[in-house]
Amino acid sequence: MHSILGANGIIGEELAKVLQADYGKAIRLVGRHPLKVNPDDELMVADLLVKDDVIKALKHTDIAFLTVGLPFRSDIWLRDWVRIMENVIEGCKKHSCKLVYFDNTYIFAQHRTVQNEQSPVMPSGKKGEGKLRALKLLLNAIDQGQIEAIICRAPEFYGPGKTKSITNAMIFDAIRKEKKVRVFLRDDVKRTLIYTPDASRATALLAHTPDAYGQTWHLPCDDQRMTYKEFIAEIGHQLGRKIDYQVLGMAAIKGLALVSNNMKETMELMPRYGVDNLFESNKFKKRFPEFEVTEYAKGIEQIIRDFGLS
Repeated sequence: MHSILGANGIIGEELAKVLQADYGKAIRLVGRHPLKVNPDDELMVADLLVKDDVIKALKHTDIAFLTVGLPFRSDIWLRDWVRIMENVIEGCKKHSCKLVYFDNTYIFAQHRTVQNEQSPVMPSGKKGEGKLRALKLLLNAIDQGQIEAIICRAPEFYGPGKTKSITNAMIFDAIRKEKKVRVFLRDDVKRTLIYTPDASRATALLAHTPDAYGQTWHLPCDDQRMTYKEFIAEIGHQLGRKIDYQVLGMAAIKGLALVSNNMKETMELMPRYGVDNLFESNKFKKRFPEFEVTEYAKGIEQIIRDFGLS
């Protein structure tokens, strides 16, 4: 049995598809309001902030996948990531199941230095601090031999379906809703994005690779990084029309933050949009040379098809 904790986000859903299609695994989807992805999925209602719920959810589990997403608020991330990680570690210890933790890059400094598995952790905001506290708990549990676990780290998403990210929201969703496309700070710096189906396929592959445990892995991305100017131009090329867009400067962003809580919560991420974002996944690619990474042009093509853009 494989249990996905936080099952109905985009990574959880894609994982459920991959685990059944490629590995033939029985899947338990765990969350406050879980919904089936595959016809045979087992559903379990649970609150990951409640230890007894987590322990119950992980009964008879071989591998647990922690893919939960929290509301995008700093106070919640500081408070709840630690509680969730404590509960999941206890559940894995109780049932002797392995853990695959899907992490992001908020723990890294927001400058152009290449981000790899050895990069120093220097979170610059409260959300990053919340993620770092949870990560330290997990690393300590791994080092002490309490559980077997893998840390799978991904940069910003782009992708089809219900993928949520700044890139999806400000570009693809805007095009779909016939609104103005906008990007933050600069359109001429390189961005590393991960295609969400690739992130889930790679996570499932690592979970079924025994010698991958006890390590951190950066999930595979197309190394031919694009600027937003190039990314939007490729969308326009595939749609057969020019996509006009606006680059929001810091003054405009601060103004929006005064009236939008979501923009206010996004402010701590702004530095990464002013410099090249260089996420490196060479370790994964060397270990799994047969893994096919979706090129940006192909990913854009599939999103256009999935969203019905024209």
